[in-house]
Amino acid sequence: MNTKSIIACLVGGILLFMWQFLSWTFLNLHASNQQYNPKQTEIMQFLGENIGADGNYFLPNYPPGTSMEDQQKMMEAAAGKPWAMISYHSSMDMSMSMNMFRGLVVDLLAVAMLIWLLMKFQNSNFTTVISSSICVGLISYLTTQYTNSIWFETNSMPDLIDALVSWALVGGWLGYWLNRK
Repeated sequence: MNTKSIIACLVGGILLFMWQFLSWTFLNLHASNQQYNPKQTEIMQFLGENIGADGNYFLPNYPPGTSMEDQQKMMEAAAGKPWAMISYHSSMDMSMSMNMFRGLVVDLLAVAMLIWLLMKFQNSNFTTVISSSICVGLISYLTTQYTNSIWFETNSMPDLIDALVSWALVGGWLGYWLNRK
C-alpha cells in the first residue's frame, strides 16, 4: 500500500467507525431492535435461574439427537404459537475499549479491502468509486442483516440506513481522494 492508499484507508475507516458510533448512540437508529420491557428484572432473574450457559437460544427448539420425524412433529406443534430468540450472558461487561478497538480495526480492514478492489479498476472516477462503495455496503446488508430479518422477523431498516449512509460517506471520501492527482 502506498501513502495515498494508507491515508485513504485511515480516513475511510474512521468515517465508517464514526457513522457506526453515531448510528448506535446519538441517532439511536437501532432502538426498535433493543426495546425496553418493564418486567426486565423478573425476566432476567428467570433466565438466570433457567439457562445453564451463556449463548444464543431459539425457542421452541428440540434437543440434540431428536429424529427428523420428531423434529417435524415439534415444529408443527409450535406453529402459530409464540417463539423467541435469546442471547444470554451471565455477566454484563461495561468495558467498551476493546470492542471499540476491534470495531475500528474491522472498519479499517473493510476499507482497505474496498481500496484494493477499487485499485483493480482501469477507469475509475468519483461516480464509479462511490457507486462501487455503496454496492459493497448493500451486498453486505443483503447477505447478512436482511437475510436474517427474513428468517427471524426483525426490523432491518436501521441496518439498511447504516449500509447506505456509511458506505456512501466512505465512497465519497475515496472517490475524492483516490482520484486526486
